[in-house]
Amino acid sequence: MGDQGGNKKGFEERIVRDPKTCGGEPIFKGTRVTLRTVLASLAAGDTAKEILVDFPSLKPEDIQAAIAFAAASAEEDLPVPEVPHIK
Repeated sequence: MGDQGGNKKGFEERIVRDPKTCGGEPIFKGTRVTLRTVLASLAAGDTAKEILVDFPSLKPEDIQAAIAFAAASAEEDLPVPEVPHIK
């Protein structure tokens, strides 16, 4: 099932911030497409294929990078609750 633990390098190579582009929002390298836009599209139920048609400057690896970013962010932001000890 892919690289568990988040392929951080994979998304860091594709998702960048530039204060001169899109107000410093995370974008996909070489584009003006924001990470937020792609994640919102995925959350709305758009398929990767639909997103790639809507944003032809993106590559399939960009969609995977967005998903990897979201997975890594969720891992960092959502602590695992402690399991009560059973006697």
